[in-house]
Amino acid sequence: MNRKWEELRRENVRLWQEFQELKKESDQRWEEMNRRWEELKKESDRRWEEMLKEVRRVDRRIDRTIGALGARWGLYSEHAFREALAEILSEFGGFKVSRYLAYDETGQVFGHPDQVEIDLLIKDGRVWVAELKSSVSKAEVYAFERKVRFYEEKEGQKVERRLIISPMVDPEARKVAEKLGIQIFAQPEDLEEVQVF
Repeated sequence: MNRKWEELRRENVRLWQEFQELKKESDQRWEEMNRRWEELKKESDRRWEEMLKEVRRVDRRIDRTIGALGARWGLYSEHAFREALAEILSEFGGFKVSRYLAYDETGQVFGHPDQVEIDLLIKDGRVWVAELKSSVSKAEVYAFERKVRFYEEKEGQKVERRLIISPMVDPEARKVAEKLGIQIFAQPEDLEEVQVF
């Protein structure tokens, strides 16, 4: 019986040692798999980060391109509308339409010396000033007001009406314009409000 116990004990020791070796191999395999998973995760994270950077770069480029096209379209639209309006007002309204350009040496309008440009509508010696824009922000309304004051001070002539014509007007810009006595025309029905002298 002792012999039987001894054999059983030896068998258990052998099995325990096999188990320990298998466990050690298994642990090593798991460590190797974890190491590989970490490497793959790092590589995957790196690639995703590169792709995100590229997407952001392309997104910024698209934004700049669209912005540039919008600005160019806005300038061409403003110019075409200005020319058409000048023709209509001079032919049917008896207005003289001219573009006023002067250099603001003191920076009164923009905070630094720069060229100031506004459109003048003149009839019987009375002056209106108009601004044609593809869109108008609150800051642009304030800039328009400073342009008008610059014109009045430089030329010594009072402006009777201030008009901004634009299809897109920020709601805050409209509030500021109303406060400053500037009329905004953004919809066709707005034009019905214009009383010519």
